[in-house]
Amino acid sequence: MNTNQRDSLKLFTVLTRALQSVKARAEADIKMHGFNPTEFAVLELLYSKGDQAVQKIGAKVLIASSSITYVVDKLEKKEMIARKPSPNDRRVTLVSITKKGQAWMDAVFPKHAEALEQVFAPLDPDEKQRLIQQLKEIGLYADKLSKEGVNERI
Repeated sequence: MNTNQRDSLKLFTVLTRALQSVKARAEADIKMHGFNPTEFAVLELLYSKGDQAVQKIGAKVLIASSSITYVVDKLEKKEMIARKPSPNDRRVTLVSITKKGQAWMDAVFPKHAEALEQVFAPLDPDEKQRLIQQLKEIGLYADKLSKEGVNERI
C-alpha cells in the first residue's frame, strides 16, 4: 500500500468519525426539543423553503419515500404541518408549515443553529467555506464514480 492509499484510508476514517460526532451532537440538540431528526428535517425544509409536494420531501431531506407518509402523519397530528391540494395539479398534495409549526421553529431554529455553530467553532469562516467546497467536490466525484460503476470493483 502506498502513502497516498494510506492517506485516503485515514481520511475516510477521520471523516466518518467526525460525521458521527457532529451528527450525534445535532441529533441530541433536536431530541432535546422533542422531535426526531427526520421530523426536524421536514420542519426545517418547510420553514426555510415553503410549501413542498409530499412526493418531493423525501429526496430533499434524504429519507426513503416509504417513510415520508409516516413522518408527515406524525407532524400533522402534532399540528406542526398541514396537507393541502396543489392549486396547479390535483394529483399533487402539498405540505405546509402551520402557524404553530412556524412559531415553534421561530423559537427553536436559532438555538439549533447556535448548537451547530458551537460544533464548528474551531474553524474560521474561510476554513468553513473551503471545507464546504472540498466536501462537495468529494461527494460529487464519489457520485460520478458510483454512476460509472467503479464501485463494483470494491
